[in-house]
Amino acid sequence: MQSIYTPPNPPPKLLDLVRDRLLLKHYSYATEKLYVHWVKRFILFHGKRHPQEMGAAEVEAFLTHLAVEGQVAASTQNQALSTR
Repeated sequence: MQSIYTPPNPPPKLLDLVRDRLLLKHYSYATEKLYVHWVKRFILFHGKRHPQEMGAAEVEAFLTHLAVEGQVAASTQNQALSTR
């Protein structure tokens, strides 16, 4: 008798989890796209580290970068902060 091996399902990816949570909370597609954008920018800013490895210091560094280097408005920083 031959057994069939089925590999375990890989864990869901972070951005898929974000999308699923936003869908569950009935956010619009445009809001979903925007939140995913900010999550990607945050991750890329920190050298592709996973957000679970980061905390308040990394959020503050990202927002400071947006304010100083990106010259973004306070409302944009608030938008970026709300995605965390």
